[in-house]
Amino acid sequence: MSTLQSSVAALRARKAKQSSKRTGVVLVGAGLLVLSAIALDTTVVHVGSEADVRQQAFSPDTFGTKEFPRVQSVVVEKAADAVTIAPEVLADKAAAGKKYGTASTTGTVMMVKFSGVVGEGKSGIYEVAVAGMPADIKLRMQTGPAINGTDLRDAPGDIAFGSFKNQIEYQDAGSAINRAMKASVLDPIDTSALTGKRVDVVGAFRLVNPKNWLITPVKVDVK
Repeated sequence: MSTLQSSVAALRARKAKQSSKRTGVVLVGAGLLVLSAIALDTTVVHVGSEADVRQQAFSPDTFGTKEFPRVQSVVVEKAADAVTIAPEVLADKAAAGKKYGTASTTGTVMMVKFSGVVGEGKSGIYEVAVAGMPADIKLRMQTGPAINGTDLRDAPGDIAFGSFKNQIEYQDAGSAINRAMKASVLDPIDTSALTGKRVDVVGAFRLVNPKNWLITPVKVDVK
């Protein structure tokens, strides 16, 4: 090989080596840019932090257990005497609801307290005879095993649909509060043997038919 050919070959080798180095630098730089972008878009969530709790799946029973004591306190605080408000409910349902209740999209929730004698029951729902109540009003109390409705969820007025992912979660929240109430208030009572007993009750009902009150209790004292 001539001297000229050797020089050309050496020059080509140096250019190839330099090109390889430049390619490596570009690739490394691109990799660093990607890693930086990932880091900027990543939020570190510490276990047990508020952000960690938000990312967990909604637990209805955890929600119900946490919320029921507060709901109970609100209902007890706002409960009006059933005998006192009954004539107003019969005379003007809307006015009575505005005065004593909590508005909701499915009807006003009324919070009441009363003392009475438990009558016959069917499927866990008992009529209660309350002295002084208008004869036109049938007052009943549900004791389970299943507690129906969302009266307790809607009673405070601040458990809003917008706080939940969808309608299913919102409905589950109401059912969970009912279960928490049952565990705390009704399970310690023999609800199969209430007939003839005198009870003091605080609870809520949805004012749809002013002559038909179905109470969901938050406190029941059996005499």
